[in-house]
Amino acid sequence: MSDLFKTLLTGVAYDAFMPGGNSGKTPCREQIMTKLALFKIYVTDQEAASRFYVDKLGFQVAEDKKLGEYRWLLVRPPLGDGLSLNLEIARTDEEKSLVGQQAAGQPLFSLSTDDCLREYADLQARGVQFEGEPQLMPWGTGVMLQDLYGNKIYLMQEPGN
Repeated sequence: MSDLFKTLLTGVAYDAFMPGGNSGKTPCREQIMTKLALFKIYVTDQEAASRFYVDKLGFQVAEDKKLGEYRWLLVRPPLGDGLSLNLEIARTDEEKSLVGQQAAGQPLFSLSTDDCLREYADLQARGVQFEGEPQLMPWGTGVMLQDLYGNKIYLMQEPGN
């Protein structure tokens, strides 16, 4: 195989294309996606959304930039692995209809903690609304909370923590 062809196949297992290589399956990639980096949440008020995620949930502002009329606002958990929430103004009718409904009544995402009962008490004291109290389940201890628009977020502690 020529060096040029190998260069063109950067990131793909070369033997996948050779006779008997990879048994005719789809080529194997040497590099894979490593993490989820950004998640968009439609909001009607970026300031109010930022206050909720920062003041009530304890997130940090990761980026806050004005780009003309557009505001790029990212928040993330203080000990997060790089995943940020993009608090995006809903502009179109379709986007506005999604505010508070992005997961159709299911949890939009989960937050992991090492002590669900402590977090529950702390967040409740800050005015966060919950749908009941933490429950022990086979997958850990957890409770559903709501953001300021009604999006559900599951707070969970894995078993053994």
